Amino acid sequence: MQSKTHQAVLDLASRAETIFRELPDLPLAARVEAINLLRRLLHQYSPFSGEPVDCVQWVPGDEVVGNDYNPNTVAPPEMRLLERSIGADGFTQPIVAHLDEDDRSIVVDGFHRQRVGKKTGPIKARLHGYLPLAYVRSDRGDIASRIAATIRHNRARGVHGVAPMTDVVVNLLRSGWTDGEVARELGMDDDEVLRFKQVSGLPELFRDHEYSPSWS
Repeated sequence: MQSKTHQAVLDLASRAETIFRELPDLPLAARVEAINLLRRLLHQYSPFSGEPVDCVQWVPGDEVVGNDYNPNTVAPPEMRLLERSIGADGFTQPIVAHLDEDDRSIVVDGFHRQRVGKKTGPIKARLHGYLPLAYVRSDRGDIASRIAATIRHNRARGVHGVAPMTDVVVNLLRSGWTDGEVARELGMDDDEVLRFKQVSGLPELFRDHEYSPSWS
């Protein structure tokens, strides 16, 4: 015999399905808007409401903007493989983004996935010009936090160019982060941070650096 709780779940799902059956009658844009809104409402009552992936939204591709600080590089063969993967398997993970003050969705992770999704071709047609986005928590929206999130997301997945990665470290240090914060937030050790500071060649980054005593 089914428990009363299980039956209540089935009754709730049945009532929800009655509403969902109205969705196909809406034009595409209105249907997507309704689906996004329903997901946001559901997200409010979810025990996983603190997790961005709990509320994936479909956003028009022309409202999604790649960031200008990502040091991750993907070679042409890997880009072709990524396109093949999305083409064959679909989008299995959303693009992570931040909503700025102009309501633009700025990519935090998934820069290359958004390029594939926006490229004219069968994938874009299949997605009706939309991209799946999960938004970072609102308290992680400042530029330094977003840069750190990007590095954490892709550091183990790709090859970071030395020059772009140096720029990232320099920007974070100039924003007020300490060497220890950079190391901790980007998954580096102290020596890595020091090497990037040395590559930058900027004396200002060594202003508070403690040097070891010289050999006598």
